[in-house]
Amino acid sequence: MTIPKPLVQINQAFIVISALLGIIIQPAILLVPFAVGVYTLLTKQNPIILFSKRFLRKPFEKYRQEDKDQQLFNQWIPTVCLGLSIIFFYVNLTVLGFVFSLMVLAASGVALMGYCIGCTIRYRYMMWRHKRSNAHS
Repeated sequence: MTIPKPLVQINQAFIVISALLGIIIQPAILLVPFAVGVYTLLTKQNPIILFSKRFLRKPFEKYRQEDKDQQLFNQWIPTVCLGLSIIFFYVNLTVLGFVFSLMVLAASGVALMGYCIGCTIRYRYMMWRHKRSNAHS
């Protein structure tokens, strides 16, 4: 199953904007993208993508497609990092809170520019798993 790339980019932009607002205005804002991420991982349905579908002008298949499983894997990265950031802010470890928020901002921002850190991590993991299974054969 696939997702049109513009919808993936809207989700990435949502994460970038939310992380930026959380860093600049109020860390409590980070709860919003964290909640969206948790919901997405539990239901495999991203509410930002579902809402944004209506704004596509062309049929879905006319857009470059992204792999849904890859996108779910990628969703783990900001969700875990934002969760850690929220915890660190809550226990007054603000430097660590900012570090994890900035990691989300950087990874999502770079993804909007075309480089997917989650894709690299998943690819390397799959290669490692493949080599490991062949070594035991």
